[in-house]
Amino acid sequence: MTGLVAHHPARRWRWVSWIAIAVAVVVIAVAIWLHEPDKSGVAGGYPGTPDPALVRQGAYVARLGDCAACHTAIGGKLYAGGLAVESPIGVIRSSNITPDTETGIGRYSFADFDRAIRHGIRKDGTSLYPAMPYPAFARLSDGDMLALYAYFMKGVPAVAHANVGNGIVWPLSMRWPLAVWRKQFWPKPTPMAGGTGDAALVARGEYIVTGPGHCGSCHTPRGAMLQEKAADARGGPDFLAGGTVIDGWVVPSLRGNMRDGLGRWSQGDIAEFLKTGRIDNTAVFGGMTDVVAWSTQHLTDRDRQSVAAYLKSLPASPDPAGRQPMQVAAAGRAPYEKHCAICHTSDGSGVPLMFPALRQSSVIATADPRSLIKMVLEGATLPPTNRAPSAVAMPGFADQLSDAQVADIVNYIRTNWGNATPANATPRLVGQVRKDAPGQPSVTAEWRLFAPQPVGSGWSFAPQSHAAHDGAR
Repeated sequence: MTGLVAHHPARRWRWVSWIAIAVAVVVIAVAIWLHEPDKSGVAGGYPGTPDPALVRQGAYVARLGDCAACHTAIGGKLYAGGLAVESPIGVIRSSNITPDTETGIGRYSFADFDRAIRHGIRKDGTSLYPAMPYPAFARLSDGDMLALYAYFMKGVPAVAHANVGNGIVWPLSMRWPLAVWRKQFWPKPTPMAGGTGDAALVARGEYIVTGPGHCGSCHTPRGAMLQEKAADARGGPDFLAGGTVIDGWVVPSLRGNMRDGLGRWSQGDIAEFLKTGRIDNTAVFGGMTDVVAWSTQHLTDRDRQSVAAYLKSLPASPDPAGRQPMQVAAAGRAPYEKHCAICHTSDGSGVPLMFPALRQSSVIATADPRSLIKMVLEGATLPPTNRAPSAVAMPGFADQLSDAQVADIVNYIRTNWGNATPANATPRLVGQVRKDAPGQPSVTAEWRLFAPQPVGSGWSFAPQSHAAHDGAR
């Protein structure tokens, strides 16, 4: 036929063979590229019977990393895993990291442990989901890694608790793409700055914030491939500029922005907030409640000061919104006076260390109003800490206020007392937040099941009853 060429069968099969060979070569090349040799930065294995001081150091590193908050299920045993973590691709359940030899990490050599923590590779060679913040843990020092291993092998009781499968559907459940992701986005850690005096304090803070503290995992925006847009301050103004919404809470900026960052906070304010969860003009809420309760309240004063010094060294990020002062949304004045002013006062100044101020608050000033909406609907509880042992609770008003009334109150707060934030809370948005409220207690609500106390060579967690702290939601 005109314009057509008849292909001989032998020739056609020859082309198929060449294509098959090419595909095989590509598959082999990718497999070689993805193959992960032992990348442990420390020679040798587990040192046998560790010095108790090494176990204590490891317990402290585990505090810095907030390991318990993710690897302890609600009502479960410490580090035995099973906590459900919502992610954009489905539910990921944390694993058992106690030294149980059948269900935990008891058979892990130091090299196995190091590859999991600093490189995101399981003992069987497959990749961990980056819900495990190994891109930040990659910065852990060799000494801290050895101490952490000693603690988990000798300072943590073994718990037999089988790991539960993740709620991720195929093909997203396939692990090999994670190896590609890791190759692309695993950071190449640069040496930390040194120095003396203030420089040493800032350098220590950088290590904690970008390494074990993994602050960027929540407080840095993510790109299209769910990677953090910047791993540290060298990556530009995206670093710690505020993350996505987590469990309904807007994650704020930790940079020097005056309106919605830490620009109005002093170094002392930040350190005190990390220690107690409350300062005169704000209080901890959402997932940060766990961070204070499980981690930062137990750090040394110097380490809290170092974190504060480093965060205060970060300049403000650009404010593309260019928000200007606006007219107060007066419709919310009456319901605010009726339901809120008794604690937060009519002028939004609150009561120091008890009821947070609402005026010129960086929490109130975020572009997204969902945190404030969620607070009005569900309430919140300040965790009791070693420094401030009383739990202070705000009740939720979900059963008392309509969507329109909540929107009015939120807009009134966001446009009053110098907050100058858009009145963008709508009844529809309130309804969505109300609908998305969890049907079961969150980990934030349940952190108080354990009362962390330092004892001996490590840390013990004494379970407490729910009645121990009234008002927790």
